[in-house]
Amino acid sequence: MHASSETHSVTDPVSAVPAEDLLKSIVKTLDDNKAEDIVSINLAGKSSIADHLVIASGRSQRQVAALADYVVRGLKALGHRDLSVEGLEQADWVLIDAGDIVVHIFRPEVRNYYNLDKMWSTDLNDRDVLN
Repeated sequence: MHASSETHSVTDPVSAVPAEDLLKSIVKTLDDNKAEDIVSINLAGKSSIADHLVIASGRSQRQVAALADYVVRGLKALGHRDLSVEGLEQADWVLIDAGDIVVHIFRPEVRNYYNLDKMWSTDLNDRDVLN
């Protein structure tokens, strides 16, 4: 057995990809792979769940699953490892939580039903928010 001479300091910087670069990569991946109706919504200052929300559609369950796979692979290739993926089993609606960016990929009927685009793009006045 050989002991590794490589040591890692606790103070070594963690390589983090800026959210804007992740966002550009996600949108490009979706566009390159024929996702439809790609929408990016800036949530910074509006919600604590994420800084950006990306919503896109795939024509079928197979395409929704493939688009999600492309996005996850692209994020991992950039060094982003802290990902959570939900909904791949059914692939009607796949959610990818990449921390600062949340991606929703829908079949068109499911997207129309939930209408997240409208919900998250509506600006709320202070009087409209319940405390």
